[in-house]
Amino acid sequence: MEPFGVVGERIVEALLVSRPGMATAAGDHRFDDRLPDLSAEAVAGDRAMLVDAASVLCEIDPEALEVDEQVDHALLSTLVDRQMFELTEIREHEWNPLVHNPGPLLYQLLARPYAPAEQRLTALVGRLTAVPDALATARATLGDMPRIHAETAVGQFTGAAALIRDQVPALVDQAPALLDQVELAATGAIAALEEFVAWLRAGLAVDAGPGRDPRLGRRRWEAKLWYALDTELSAAEIQRRAWEALDRIGEEIRAAAVDLVGGPADDQAVRRALDLLAAEHPDDQTIVDLASITMDEASDFVRAHDLVTVPEDPCVIQVMPEFARGVAVAYCDAPGALETADLPTFYCIAPAPADWPAHQVDSFYREYNDHMIRNLTVHEAMPGHFLQLAHARRHLGSTRVRALTRSGPFVEGWAVYAEQLMVEHGFGGLPVRLQQLKMQLRMTINALLDQLVHAEDLPEAEAMALLTGRGFQEEGEAAGKWRRALLTSTQLSTYFVGYHEVAQIAAARPAGVSLREWHDEMLAHNCPPPRHLRTLLGV
Repeated sequence: MEPFGVVGERIVEALLVSRPGMATAAGDHRFDDRLPDLSAEAVAGDRAMLVDAASVLCEIDPEALEVDEQVDHALLSTLVDRQMFELTEIREHEWNPLVHNPGPLLYQLLARPYAPAEQRLTALVGRLTAVPDALATARATLGDMPRIHAETAVGQFTGAAALIRDQVPALVDQAPALLDQVELAATGAIAALEEFVAWLRAGLAVDAGPGRDPRLGRRRWEAKLWYALDTELSAAEIQRRAWEALDRIGEEIRAAAVDLVGGPADDQAVRRALDLLAAEHPDDQTIVDLASITMDEASDFVRAHDLVTVPEDPCVIQVMPEFARGVAVAYCDAPGALETADLPTFYCIAPAPADWPAHQVDSFYREYNDHMIRNLTVHEAMPGHFLQLAHARRHLGSTRVRALTRSGPFVEGWAVYAEQLMVEHGFGGLPVRLQQLKMQLRMTINALLDQLVHAEDLPEAEAMALLTGRGFQEEGEAAGKWRRALLTSTQLSTYFVGYHEVAQIAAARPAGVSLREWHDEMLAHNCPPPRHLRTLLGV
């Protein structure tokens, strides 16, 4: 029997070859000229590869491996099984047009200067040239689609065409010899994207109904949840803990509100306090600048309180590209674990949509006020995602397994834990503490919403009441979260479960070990699920 290191590397290589988007995101640029092949023939071949991989991994006895390789074996086995489950049970490529959006794969080549312009443009030409065939495959593959997914795809695919028009010329200016090749490929890609958008719009116009139900149902949702969380907690236990936490955090935010506005500790006090804070907010022109200011504040605070080692990696704060909008308000886009070039992390924020009426824009910025942006910057950047992923890239394992197996519960769990850590040490004072408690309510309701929507057919009106009532969310934020719950599944549960598991590990800090040393050790193993991090840390 071959050693796990040899077997693991062979399976990792097969995954990278068959998934060019995964490869580029991880920092392996050998397949940057390709788009994913989601044709029936390619999917069948991919399924066969996964079956073989699972079979070989089953032949290895994990107990005979060192601890690091035991964890890698478990991670790789779960990744292979998850990919198989997604292909055979969820089959998202057959009903979700967002899966076929080439925008993120084009953006990876345009935004990151990982190689000279000539090399990136050559790869870009390959991907642009592949767009018409990829979208033809999408049209042949996609059946009945949820209306909300099709509507979101219209915006994202339109944004992908705008990305090509607006950003490709600047890169061509650095390598003008490739102008003709790029223009030909770009023209074909834009035409294909516009044709695909027209096809989506035509389908939406013909059928005014909701289309396919985006809810997965209890059986499929719970199965997908296990792969997303990789936790020993059952769905029923997660829901029980979430309702319990909602009561507890509600009491905490009412008490904190009284400290700001006085009066009895009730929901009205919370609303008065949040209204007071909401009055101080940015706008479309100032939100990115505010995030930059708060990034500096948070970085200085982390260093001053010696909370965790701050790597000297660059972080660029910018407006979220159009092709990525419609799901979340902000995200952190870090270089992959296999990346060798010195690249920045992007902390992206979406302003209010240009077509929103004034009252909706006002609601958006009341939610994302000055103090919430401070807390958001902690989560997305410092010492949240940006810092954690910078530490993760410094992990060197015996295989590339952890470069491909980023645990959502660990990543989101650390970011929410970072929010609490900063507030406990006084960052932003009472205003940010109130916003962080509101975010804890949001995180908890996220987990409830995820399960209630996909497994219990929660009506929209009840979801909105939960979000705006017990969650104290602005109506616009609540409406966006309802959309997100329908557009995604299981991801909203990663925050609540991940936070509680990461916080438990943080609380297990051995005697005599400083807070910074323990946090550094927690972040030194890339992004394993918390239960595996416990094994690695021996707690």
